[in-house]
Amino acid sequence: MTKQEALFKYTLRLSDNSLILAQRLSEWTSKGPFLEEDLALTNIALDILGQANSLLEYAAKTEGKGRTSDELAFFRNEREFYNTLLVEQPNGDYAQTILRQCLIDNFDLLFYTELAKSKDETLAAIAAKSIKEITYHVRHTSSWVDRFGNGTEESHTRIQNALNELWRFTDELFEMNDVDALLLKENVAVDLAALKPIWKKQVEATLEKANLKLPETVFMQTGSRNAKHTEHLGYILAEMQYLPRMHPTAKW
Repeated sequence: MTKQEALFKYTLRLSDNSLILAQRLSEWTSKGPFLEEDLALTNIALDILGQANSLLEYAAKTEGKGRTSDELAFFRNEREFYNTLLVEQPNGDYAQTILRQCLIDNFDLLFYTELAKSKDETLAAIAAKSIKEITYHVRHTSSWVDRFGNGTEESHTRIQNALNELWRFTDELFEMNDVDALLLKENVAVDLAALKPIWKKQVEATLEKANLKLPETVFMQTGSRNAKHTEHLGYILAEMQYLPRMHPTAKW
């Protein structure tokens, strides 16, 4: 594998995470629990979509095969996507969406803070722009986890159920493969193993404040590094890609 091939796969992985998560969050648009929160979550989705677009454009340029960012987004099937399993999980109720987002936000803030130090100037610039947005995301979702956990009996039960359901997808956030190994030597990629204890400490502090407990027995799920996904991704792509595939020459 060449450095260029590794960089393409690495950037595509990052863009897929953002693209699929943005698609998931956008499903809440006009359906939020109240107006201010509807707008807040929609704006978070837009931030993440903007991040996805920048990464997709760079992935297309890095690949060097004439494909555009739109082609990468709308004309690949699920076995060609490399997003983590966590981002494709169903929204569920609002507690589940918030818990999923909180786990990801805490990871993303650590990740993009490190990626901003990358020797790849484009990735570093995308990361630097993302940090300010993600800092707000962390503050927003962490406060909601606290509200759910320390609210009513029902709200506490809902956020605890969400944690029990989603925690099994978190280890995969820190998996690395030959792509990471090659780019780490070039000071391009982020050492995910080094982030894991920091992330876990931060997340556990948030959960403890909300009186939530980690599930004791969990079989961690994996597969995305090899483009293996849960059944949910196919449905996401079917909705997201329907119009471009029906009218591939349309411009808007």
